[in-house]
Amino acid sequence: MQRVVKIIATLSLFAVSSIYFPTISSAAQTKKPTSVICKKTTAKAHSVKNITPPEVIPLFKNKVFTLFTNCGEIVIEADAKNAPITVTALAALAKGGFYNKTLCHRLTLNNIFVLNCGDPTGTGMGGPNFTYRDENLPQDVQANYPAGTVAMENSGANTNGSQFFIVYEDTSMDPNFTIWGRVTKGLEIIKAIAKEGVVDGSLAGFPKRTIAIEKVRVR
Repeated sequence: MQRVVKIIATLSLFAVSSIYFPTISSAAQTKKPTSVICKKTTAKAHSVKNITPPEVIPLFKNKVFTLFTNCGEIVIEADAKNAPITVTALAALAKGGFYNKTLCHRLTLNNIFVLNCGDPTGTGMGGPNFTYRDENLPQDVQANYPAGTVAMENSGANTNGSQFFIVYEDTSMDPNFTIWGRVTKGLEIIKAIAKEGVVDGSLAGFPKRTIAIEKVRVR
C-alpha cells in the first residue's frame, strides 16, 4: 500500500494553454444527436477560487461526479483506482465550489472531438493554486480516447489543474492527457452542443450553444 501522497501546491495560478493536438484521423459517424433543451444560465467568466490542496490517501474507491449543467445532468464515473491523485484533486475542487457557475469554454469539431470545461475564467488559461502529475495515460493507438472519455487538459507534462475535456466521438491523439473517468449519462448533451458548432463558425472555439456547469456533486 502506498504512503500518503500530498499534492504539491504552487504559489500562483498555472497557465493552461489552448488545446494543441496533432492532425489525426476522423472519428466514426454516429447517429443524430438527441434534442437537448438548455436553460438560461447566470454563469459567466470569473476569477478562480483558491482551494486547499488535498491529500491523496489510500484506500482508493471510485467516485461518481454529477455535473449539473443548464442543459441537463452529465454523470461521470471517476476512476480513482487508476487516477487517485487526479480524482482526489477534482473532488476537492468540486466540493469547494470551484466549478460552480463556470462555462465550458472550448469545443473542437475537426479530428479532435472534445468539449473543454473547468476554467472559471473562461479563457482556457485559468486553474487552481496547485498542480499535480499525470496518471493513467492511454496507449498511443487509434481511438485511444473513445467517446465518453473524460480526461485532463494540461499545458505540458505533470501540469494538471482543474480543466478537463469530455470526448463526444472516438478520438485519436497523443497519449499525454490523464484519463480519469467516463460519462455514463448525458453524453447526448455534449453531442447536441457539438451539433450547434462554434460561435464564429470555425472548427474550434467557444460553443455556439452556451453550456455551463452550475454545480458538481461528488459521491
